[in-house]
Amino acid sequence: MARNTGKTRSATPRIDIYEEVTNEIIALLEAGTRPWSPRWASGAASLPLRHEGTAYRGINILLLWAAAMSRGYSNPYWMTYRQAHELGGQVRKGEKGNLVVHAGMFTPKDGETGEPITDSEGEEATRRFLKRYVVFNVEQIDSLDMSKFPTPLVEIKNRDQRDPDLDSAFARWPVPYREGGNSAYYHPVADSITMPAFADFESGNAFYATLGHECVHSAGHTSRLNRESLYQYGKSKEIRAFEELIAEIGAAFLCAQLGMEPTEREDHAAYVASWLKCLRGEKRAIFRAATAAQAASELILSHMAAPVMARAA
Repeated sequence: MARNTGKTRSATPRIDIYEEVTNEIIALLEAGTRPWSPRWASGAASLPLRHEGTAYRGINILLLWAAAMSRGYSNPYWMTYRQAHELGGQVRKGEKGNLVVHAGMFTPKDGETGEPITDSEGEEATRRFLKRYVVFNVEQIDSLDMSKFPTPLVEIKNRDQRDPDLDSAFARWPVPYREGGNSAYYHPVADSITMPAFADFESGNAFYATLGHECVHSAGHTSRLNRESLYQYGKSKEIRAFEELIAEIGAAFLCAQLGMEPTEREDHAAYVASWLKCLRGEKRAIFRAATAAQAASELILSHMAAPVMARAA
């Protein structure tokens, strides 16, 4: 029998990835930065890409947009230290990596039989997991063949006039909208969008970005994604703020795909305090919002026949 020495092995604290990511988003909001509002002028508004060219999705878009904005990266390509090495590159000494996450599922197995564990109904008891890893922007890496990782040309369109291509794209979304109201809003019962007149906006870009925001709301209709926060919108300030967070993030995803710069609506400045309260109260809220925003933007883009965000490998 082993002798008890009275010493215990110190356990390494397990990192709570949900809490880590949420705290990072909270810190950005407190500092006045919205990670879903990148600027075309910095080249950061295009979707962040993996080394092989597929686009990141959901919460990872926000994390990498935030990193690009804070550090001034204009190239959208990111990779792990190992991937950089395999491609002949070397991360420069002293460079700080950037957090991204990978979500997946697994089926636990019985330690004795090796058979999958099942629930009370005989179904395999699958479990979700979230893994953190670190990536570097190609601007942090030396000796890469940069012809494979081109920095996109930033094209800032002057949209003082209507854009016929965007008009056609939004017309293909099956929710009608009319112009002439005093404010922009989506009406779930009528399943329609009301917008102020085009001329009432400070720019054409602001008009289309706001229209995209309302389209994200409308994607939550029962005939589409059936989003609970849309139908409980008036139930509490917290639910309202969460639904607005989905719409802002989803509109940013749409803008990145349609070649527009996200526009911060003035009426949403009042939501910052509510967003902070929401994120502090539930560490998975920003993940749920980003996932819902991704689903909405992809649905809208599928109707617009625009290139849909590439799915994660």
